Amino acid sequence: MKRIATLIVTLLALVWSGPAFAAVTMHFHSFNGSVLFGRYPHTFIVLEGTLGSGKVVNENYGFTAKKVSPAILNGPVVHDILVEKPKYIKKTNRHFSVRLTDAQYERIKAEVSKWRNAPGKYYDLDTRNCIHFVGAMAQIAGLKVNYPENMLRRPKKWLNHVTGLNPALRARAIK
Repeated sequence: MKRIATLIVTLLALVWSGPAFAAVTMHFHSFNGSVLFGRYPHTFIVLEGTLGSGKVVNENYGFTAKKVSPAILNGPVVHDILVEKPKYIKKTNRHFSVRLTDAQYERIKAEVSKWRNAPGKYYDLDTRNCIHFVGAMAQIAGLKVNYPENMLRRPKKWLNHVTGLNPALRARAIK
């Protein structure tokens, strides 16, 4: 009888403490791309895990121009938040990951909405592109970020730079 009682107490403790094990991880991805063939270089975030409430999270977000055209080279254009398909994500570079608190996750979601709902033409190749979007998410997670001019159109190189700015990540640069 004592054995059954111990088993029941143990199971209840595990179920009761479930939210303590909850966590959402934010992964930082880049896609090498090709200006001439297929998609352009890109960076985006992937959110996976479970919130303290028990809600399962499996989301990803990237910032892009709504329409790719030469107009991108001349200044701001209409923007969009891009959600990637799982098969595309598998073909990208995962640079590093950070664990988020529920509060940070909520701030990330609010920031995504802010970028998605910005009025007018908000995508600018030099001042508000996918790198700036991912940088804003990284800052919410407490990472050090800056934007060297020679990396603003090179997502993989930029994420490698962010890796170097944050040695506590213990991540390696992607070649």
